[in-house]
Amino acid sequence: MMLKGTLASLAVFAGLALAPANPAKAADVICYNCPPEWANWGQMLTDIKTDLGIDIPADNKNSGQAIAQIIAEKASPVADIAYLGVNAGIAAAGQDLVQAWKPGRFDAIPEGLKDPQGRWWTVHQGTLGLFVNVDALNGAPVPACWADLKKPAYDGLVAYLDPTSAAVGYVSSVAVNLSLGGSLDDFTPAITFFKALAKNNAIVTKQTSYARVVSGEIPILLDYDFNAYRAKYTEKGRFAFVLPCEGSVSFPYVMTLVKNAPHAETAQKVLDYLLSDKGQAFWARAYLRPALPIAMPQDIADKFLPASDYARAKAVDWGKAQSAQKAYSERYLAEVR
Repeated sequence: MMLKGTLASLAVFAGLALAPANPAKAADVICYNCPPEWANWGQMLTDIKTDLGIDIPADNKNSGQAIAQIIAEKASPVADIAYLGVNAGIAAAGQDLVQAWKPGRFDAIPEGLKDPQGRWWTVHQGTLGLFVNVDALNGAPVPACWADLKKPAYDGLVAYLDPTSAAVGYVSSVAVNLSLGGSLDDFTPAITFFKALAKNNAIVTKQTSYARVVSGEIPILLDYDFNAYRAKYTEKGRFAFVLPCEGSVSFPYVMTLVKNAPHAETAQKVLDYLLSDKGQAFWARAYLRPALPIAMPQDIADKFLPASDYARAKAVDWGKAQSAQKAYSERYLAEVR
């Protein structure tokens, strides 16, 4: 279940609208894109406060918005660190928005999951699929495949994040495209799929929508396994994670140290903590696959879908995928939105 694609460099993360200014409150460290409802960041920030005495306010930007804000503030940085999808991390490095720095356990992170210079490194990974609130399906069956989502039974029941801004949105597009016969050079299958979802009144959101799925407002969300498992095992109601029959992809999430971070020394302590034994075990118990090659606790591993299902998750060259994002985003905006 470890991503094996080689991550190449790239130059520009283009096509993003600048996020509105949102001055951070006084804090010890500022993290962009540390949303409390995503990957259990809310509890992680609490643990950091308890264990390190470092206060980090939650932040609900997505990866694209985080980068846009860092660009807007480049002359006078506000953020110290940013949590990004690997494609956005590659882009941030290419635009000289982050500084090279290696946490203490950097060498233990597998090759392909880190920038050799230390401009970004993986903290955990997830696999893209369908996060389903079974009780909100209005009698429709739990879908098994990407193709099912185009059926009339799912009219108005499906949502996905905007692929032109949010990392999970673009990962959804890559997953659909590769699973339906496309390539990183040809996104026609994804465009055709999302056109069909638009006709089926799909919901498009820009922010993580965990709470909206739990409440039943969104019955089916293209999202990661870790969010679905969190709901399934911690929330009231019936929830499921579906790894579509046609296949999917796994995706790393990375940390970066912002260039000229105002609290760099304190921020480095936080970054080390995220890769500590306690930090990596935390991610595992949040149903993510840690970056370091540690054993998944058996009680957590038993809650995942079988390994035979995860075998359908394809390896991706996320450097090449990032290079393809601008053209795909332009096509998506022209043909789908």
